[in-house]
Amino acid sequence: MTFDKEKILNYCNLISENTLMRTLNITYTDAGEDFLVATMPVTPAVHQPVGLLHGGASVALAESVGSAASMLFVNPEVSEVRGIEISANHLKAKRNGIVTATAKIVHKGRSIHLWEIRITDESNNLISLCKLTNMILPKRKSEDK
Repeated sequence: MTFDKEKILNYCNLISENTLMRTLNITYTDAGEDFLVATMPVTPAVHQPVGLLHGGASVALAESVGSAASMLFVNPEVSEVRGIEISANHLKAKRNGIVTATAKIVHKGRSIHLWEIRITDESNNLISLCKLTNMILPKRKSEDK
């Protein structure tokens, strides 16, 4: 299969409709053979009470981009992706602007994918460093979900 960046980005953004990704205004913006990039605006909608980017919003961004990236390596007709572990180190505060999450594959096995997700600001400062482990499962029948 040939790599089609525009098709991948359109697909990732389309399947995000009516999900948490849309609620958080996450947009997939770049893709490569071993990475996926998404952005999220930092507004009061993703702040904690003192006006800073909420760590949970950063983790939601990281898991969204890492899980979508795993989908690029599986056949969705026969496989499903499930995040089974995520960790995050929040290194720098952010009050407004845009954060960008770049998921890069660390390990691509048949049943486990490990991703490193770097969340940066507009000046490429590292905001959060995350690690996501996804399990690849056989697709279940719709009534089993």
